[in-house]
Amino acid sequence: MNAGAGQPAAPTLSRRHAAGSGSARGLLFTVLGEFVLPAGETAWTSAFIELFGRLGVEEKAARQALMRTAADGWLASERIGRRTMWRLTPAAERLLIDGTERIYGFGGPAREWDGRWLLVLARAPETERPMRHLLRTRLTWAGLGSPAPGVWVSPHAARLDEVRTALAASGVTDAQVFVGTHAGQGDLRTIVREAWDLDDVEARYREFLERFGGRTRRDALTATVELVHAWRRFPWLDPALPGPLLPKPWSGTAAARLFAQKHERWSPAARSAWQDLNAVGAQP
Repeated sequence: MNAGAGQPAAPTLSRRHAAGSGSARGLLFTVLGEFVLPAGETAWTSAFIELFGRLGVEEKAARQALMRTAADGWLASERIGRRTMWRLTPAAERLLIDGTERIYGFGGPAREWDGRWLLVLARAPETERPMRHLLRTRLTWAGLGSPAPGVWVSPHAARLDEVRTALAASGVTDAQVFVGTHAGQGDLRTIVREAWDLDDVEARYREFLERFGGRTRRDALTATVELVHAWRRFPWLDPALPGPLLPKPWSGTAAARLFAQKHERWSPAARSAWQDLNAVGAQP
């Protein structure tokens, strides 16, 4: 969507950064959402550099992530002597609020399902590669899978408004959208296998369980960042299918439980440690 006359274009964020890219910039968005947004405060460059150093990110990469994120309209800076203080822009606050709601509200498989499906018939012209990419990205973000070219499905009929927004943002004006039930011909699990790579999602859940299950961590700050950063990908990867549609075994439920337990255990000490780092940066 184009900005109005005289209005700056809204900043955009790539899917890989929104879903927790392993880059310094991806980590930065995790830190901003976990510590800076809830406190509603500013943060000093030195706090980011210290935390990133503990996470194995070099100072140069940390500074570049801050500068690029600011250049894209997500951060505003203020120089105080030789130090730099950062604050979230209104666009960043909206983005991170939406992101944290999705991250912490995601609990794995849908617990209840009324049997309805959302069906979208939408194709972008072969010659419009940017439109095709945006359509695929937006509908994937909304949790839809594609079992065939131009066909998108989801068992979450309540996401109709989100789909309409995605289609409008993609510039696709001739899509057909339906909500209905399966008439009983054929096996729904066949459509599910064709629409989503659940084997890959299952493998990632197992990796998460192996990485964070039963491991003792002394540094709550880095542990929390690593935990949240690793979990961020799943609301974008996992369509949260109802139990009857999931393959067996399925590790998503156990992974969601582990994330909630570890985050509840580590986050209070992590936020206190972040405040301490930021307080050191505030000293002249």
